[in-house]
Amino acid sequence: MSVPEFIDIPSPSWPLTFGVPGNPSVVVVHDSFGRLPYLESYATALANRDFYVVVPDLFNGLATIDADGAEHLRETIDIGFALATLEDAVELGRGHGFDGAPDASIQSHSTKVGVLGFEVGGWLALRLAQAGSVDAVVAYAAGLGDDEPGVIPCPVLLNFSDSGPWGAGLTTDAFVSRLKEMGTPVGRHLYAGTEPYFANATLLDRLDKNAAALAFARSTYFLQEHLDE
Repeated sequence: MSVPEFIDIPSPSWPLTFGVPGNPSVVVVHDSFGRLPYLESYATALANRDFYVVVPDLFNGLATIDADGAEHLRETIDIGFALATLEDAVELGRGHGFDGAPDASIQSHSTKVGVLGFEVGGWLALRLAQAGSVDAVVAYAAGLGDDEPGVIPCPVLLNFSDSGPWGAGLTTDAFVSRLKEMGTPVGRHLYAGTEPYFANATLLDRLDKNAAALAFARSTYFLQEHLDE
C-alpha cells in the first residue's frame, strides 16, 4: 500500500476571500483533494460575476493530488468541525468580510449567501443547507442518502457526474425525487462521460474541460437567479 502524499497549502485553516464585500456571497467548498489552486481561479471567475466569494479550508492546511491521500482526507474528516467551519464562512459572507465594512461605493448590501461544493464538499453543502443557513445550494457529484433525512428549504442545483455513486442510477433518482416531494425547487444535470472530479482543474487527468465549463455556466446562472436582490 502506497503512502499518501500531501501538500501544505497557503493560509492553512483560514478562509480565502475574493470579490467585493457587499455583493451576494458564495461559499465554495473543496472536494476530497483539498483546497487546490484551481479553486482560486474558480472563485475569481465567480467574483468577476459580482459575487463575494469565501473559500474555507476543511483539512487543516493539507491538500493532495494523490488518490490515496484524498481517500485518507475524506475518511478522517471531522463532520462537526467541517459544518461549523462552513457556518463561519456563511456568516463571513453575510457580514461582508473580515472587518464587516463593505466598500462605501456599494449602494445595496446583499445579505444573501449561497454555497457551492464539489464531491464531499457538495455533500457538506447539502447538509449545511438542511439547517436553513443559506439561500441556494449547488452540489457537484453529491447527494444525500436515505439515512440523511431533512428538508432543504432553499433551491438546489445538482451537477451529477456520469460515473461514481452520484451519477446515473437509482440512488440519484431517489434523492431528486425526495427533494421534489419535500417541495424543494431542484434542477439536475448529468454530464456524460465524466467522473466525480470532472471540474477539478488541478487534476488534469480527471478534468473534463467542456463539462466543467458548462457546469460553471449553469451554476453561475442559478446563483445569480436566486441570490441577486
